Amino acid sequence: MIDFVVRKFSIQDRARIREISCATSFLGLSRRGIFTDDEILADSLTLYFTDFEPDSSFVAVSGGNVIGYITGAKDVKLMDKINSKIFPRIFLKAFRRGLFFRWVNLKYFYYSLRSLLRGEFSMPDFSRDYPATLHINIDKDYRGQGVGEKLIEEYLSYLKVSQVKGVHFGALSEGPKRFFTRTGFTMLFQGKRTYFRPYSGEDVNFYIFGRKI
Repeated sequence: MIDFVVRKFSIQDRARIREISCATSFLGLSRRGIFTDDEILADSLTLYFTDFEPDSSFVAVSGGNVIGYITGAKDVKLMDKINSKIFPRIFLKAFRRGLFFRWVNLKYFYYSLRSLLRGEFSMPDFSRDYPATLHINIDKDYRGQGVGEKLIEEYLSYLKVSQVKGVHFGALSEGPKRFFTRTGFTMLFQGKRTYFRPYSGEDVNFYIFGRKI
């Protein structure tokens, strides 16, 4: 087992969080064959959390290096409101960087749009009973050593002190399902996403987990 500590996020951690978010995206598949721009990918995955609600983020550090993180929002309704202003800016930035003129990206957007039109992104609203959300990622070289459990523990303690009554979030694939069930979360919803099929050869299960605090 490795030695590590969990602490609050600081702005110096931002670049490393963005790096891990890209490296762990797309279920471990080679992202270069799916999406070509790490800058836009990291913006989409982390910008709200690191720049607009940094107090709700924690990092795991070993040997002075960030090896994992948990980012969150205490109120998903507020997060969505802010994201409605963030994402048009990311879209414009992506256009300027030529993202929509690369065939690899266009294929991914097409597969995602097809899933959207099939209703695969429709899901119940759990925000009344579970108003907070989270996103957790661990560097692949440090998984299975208690890092995720400690990050979850710190984040839940933070929500409890903040008097937030519950948290929910989405996760893909079976690995996260086993992890979150083991750490006390309940599966609230199950669906599937077909947009990974052209890359992995199979559909991917999508779950929403929740936990009262």
